Order: sequence, then C-alpha cells, then structure tokens
Amino acid sequence: MVNRSAQDIRRLNRFEVLRRFHASSGPRTRQDLASETALSIATVSNLTSELIGEGVLVEVGQAGSGGGRPRALLALNADRGTLIGIDVAETSVRTELFDLALGEMAVDERPVASGDVTPEQIVDLVESGVDTVHMAAGSLRSRVLGVGISLPGLVERKRGVSTYSPYWAWRDVPMRDRLAERLGLPVHLDNPLKASALAELWFGAGREVDNLVVVMLRSGVGAGLALDGTLYRGATNSAGEWGHSCLVFEGRRCRCGNLGCVEAYVGTAGIAETLRSLAPGDPLLAEADALAAPLLTGLAARAAKGDPTAVEVIRRTAAYLGAALGNLVNILNPEALVLGDQVAAHLGERLLVETKAALAGHALAQPLRAVTLRLSSLPHDAVSRGAAALAFEGFLNDREVFGPVSRTRAAKARAEGHGDGRRPGRSR
Repeated sequence: MVNRSAQDIRRLNRFEVLRRFHASSGPRTRQDLASETALSIATVSNLTSELIGEGVLVEVGQAGSGGGRPRALLALNADRGTLIGIDVAETSVRTELFDLALGEMAVDERPVASGDVTPEQIVDLVESGVDTVHMAAGSLRSRVLGVGISLPGLVERKRGVSTYSPYWAWRDVPMRDRLAERLGLPVHLDNPLKASALAELWFGAGREVDNLVVVMLRSGVGAGLALDGTLYRGATNSAGEWGHSCLVFEGRRCRCGNLGCVEAYVGTAGIAETLRSLAPGDPLLAEADALAAPLLTGLAARAAKGDPTAVEVIRRTAAYLGAALGNLVNILNPEALVLGDQVAAHLGERLLVETKAALAGHALAQPLRAVTLRLSSLPHDAVSRGAAALAFEGFLNDREVFGPVSRTRAAKARAEGHGDGRRPGRSR
C-alpha cells in the first residue's frame, strides 16, 4: 500500500495548480484555481504564495469581482529561467529550449547513426544539441533550471539508469550521471511513454479529462497512462509497455524476442511487413528498413489517391490497432485515447476513422461509450515538450527549492501582500 506523506500530497497539489496555468490561455485568480482544481482557497493561497516566493508565479494585475474586493491575477513567470526537453529516438535526437511557461525558444534535431549506438555517442549528440539551442536563442546555460531527457525503453528514474533499450545493446547504463557530468546541469530521465503522457496531461487532451491513455506509434509502440489526473508509472516505472502485449498468438516475431506483440503489427516495421505481405516488390519497401518517414508519407499520399494497396495497408493496420486498443479500453476505462507520434501524424484521419470502426468490435459497450478516440493536437514533438515538463517537475521537487527556505519566502510574500486575504478553508 502506498502511503503518501503530507509532502507528497503538497507536491501533487502544486502540480495540479501549475497544470492549470499551462492548460489555460491567460492569467488565473486564486479563486479560478480553487474552482478548477477542487482545492480549498486556503490550500491554493499557500501554494501560490510559495510559488510567488520562488519567482515561478507573478502577479500581473487584478480582476474585477462584481463589486467586491479586486482579485489578483497570477501568471507563470516565463523569465524565471529556462528548461530543456530532449527526445532521444532510434533515428534522431531532438533538443528544444523552452522558457518557464514552456514557450519554445529554439530547436535542434540531428540524426542518430544506424546500428548499435553507444551511450557515449548519444551523450555527444545531446551535448551538441544543448550547445546549439543556446547559441540559437542567445540564452545563457546558467539560466537552465533542468534538462528532461526521454530515453527509449525502460528507465529507472530514481537511479537515473537506462535498464533496457529496444534499439541498442544497453543494459543498466547510468545515463543520468554521464549526462549531468557532461552538461553540468540538473538532468531528469524518463522514457517517451511518460513524457508523451505528461505533455498531453499538461497541454493536450488531459486539459479536459482526468483518465487518459496516450498511444505512441513510432518504431517503438507503447501507451502513456494518466489516471485520476496523475501520471501512472507502476511499481518499477515500466507501466505502459502495451506494445509488448500479445495481439496475435504465435504471430510475427517482435524485436523484444516474443511472438505476436502489438508493436510487430502497428509499429513502423510492422506496417512495412504488412505492405511486404501484400506487395513484396513495392518501391516503398526499399527505404522502409532505414527510414520510417518515406514509408508513411508514401502510403498516405497513395491512399489519398485511392491506391488499393496503400488503402489496404492502412485498413489492416487500423484493424490490428483497434483490437489492441480494445484491451486498453476494457481494462482502464479511460475518457480519452490519444493516437500520437509518427504513424498517427502521417496516416492521420484515415487511420483514425478506420481504427474507430475496428475498436467498436473489440471494446465493451459501456467503456466504449465513455471514451473519445482522437489524434494528438500537440504541435511538433510531444515527447520533447513532455521531457521539458519532467524537468520542470524535477526543479519543483528539489527540496532545496521547496523546503524550509521556500516556506520562509512564502511567508514573506504573504506579508508583502501576495496573499488573498481570505479566511482559511479546509485543505484537501
């Protein structure tokens, strides 16, 4: 049984308050935040005073209150510092520099060599990307509050270890220590499933719902889970490896070594295999093993013109995907299922429509009625944005930032008039 301490509850409440700023399009009053989060006004006042004391929030004016006392408007202080989000994928490393409101300042993307890439090669690419975005934005490295890095496969967050990579021969590699030593910055590691779910939770479909599944469809396949408004990690941070659940008994060989995995049918290699089974000599297969983008863009373009082979490949992919998603709907009963990453971005609306039809044949009626299946609406790479949000969480979780010193600063902020003057209510 998980016993949450008062500090844990306070941290979760703090994230819930901050999520409202990232999800909204403007400043919020403390009363807005209390209404949106279901926290008491006293809890919201304490949390916002603490965040003002650390410079994360600032007062930006006042809102009328229908004749009563004016209410202070709060906003994220974008100038408090910067955050870096990095998506390390099989074929590229994407680095983005953000302000504290997670507005993009600069981006760099560089290819990863094919074959068995070493950890040092990835460290080199990350360091080059970080240098490049700072030069492009004219920003100082000393302003960085944290670097969030998404690594493929299984990641042990507490020790900062890449325990298993599906692409390279990595086992128990202490990547956080290596990266922190090279960058000289605070580094926070996780995998793309967690990063994409966090991005949707803060900036996408999670603004509207509390129970969310984000399905990543790229070379690797998995599901990021947000349950009751909180990122779900599981006992060992490996929750969401849905791509390696069995879809077809004794089916295609997956790169994990098992047979019939979901990934072997709806990942980019699986889509290429479906095309190969229908048209072994199709010219799109020439590049499919090296690059996913030409295969996906080619299929999408040909399907739009009514090419029967491309249409059938997408139909079969959607049929596999719908069956696999039915398991997630029946087990987790989410309010939203979001299809994201390369496959969803390229195959788009056609894949979505076909998948909805297939899902209806595999999900139970009641959870099916409760769920909305949609494409991700996040711009660019949700994983690097989510990784930056991980860095923001890491900064906020730093006990040196939000410890006794923070409480002193919060008290000072209230004494200077940052409190809302309301009588305390009951905290959640």
